[in-house]
Amino acid sequence: MSALEDGTQVQIDDVRFGEDGLIPAVLQDADSGRVLTVAYMNRDALERTLAEGQTWLWSRSRAELWHKGATSGHIQHVRGILVDCDGDALVVLVSPKGPACHTGAKTCFFRRLSGEATEPFAALDDLATTVGERARAADPQSSYTASLLARGIDTVCKKVGEEATEVVLAAKGNERGQVIYESADLLYHLTVLWEAAGVRPVEVASELARRQAPEPTHGSA
Repeated sequence: MSALEDGTQVQIDDVRFGEDGLIPAVLQDADSGRVLTVAYMNRDALERTLAEGQTWLWSRSRAELWHKGATSGHIQHVRGILVDCDGDALVVLVSPKGPACHTGAKTCFFRRLSGEATEPFAALDDLATTVGERARAADPQSSYTASLLARGIDTVCKKVGEEATEVVLAAKGNERGQVIYESADLLYHLTVLWEAAGVRPVEVASELARRQAPEPTHGSA
């Protein structure tokens, strides 16, 4: 197992601030994995973040400490902070309450320079958010999602089974395009099932991460 995977606990004195007293901090949505923004912290900002559980940063343009969301209300609750192998960069895992960007976008990184990369886990998190909104507010007469949920867990489970079968049939028929199409249908209906069962995608992701943990060595507890 590499040092990056061992979960080593470090202290604030292990963090290496630059000659200007700052360290770059990547703010990342803890649930979706979406990178929200890149900012800077000095020691005071990091100490306040650790103490208060909300994001504090250092504004290089204004040369002052600032509490993210203090004026907009779009605060960020900190779920964890990771330090890179050299100790000179941070990843701050947050639960954002509203958009991260001053433009109103969820993330500051919404413009594409090259490539066609997507954010699959962020897309799934967005889908779960939409399903939850439809469950709480949509009219079952006009919303397929709301109508499924209104008909109860048995109906939702049946649809998941049907869509899983469609994926299997497409794969058996070597229909690559249909595997993609039917898999999207399956993930949608699975997300509806999670909503009905009170399960969040991040809980499923946590279980997957747990399964990737190294097996205990022989003779260990």
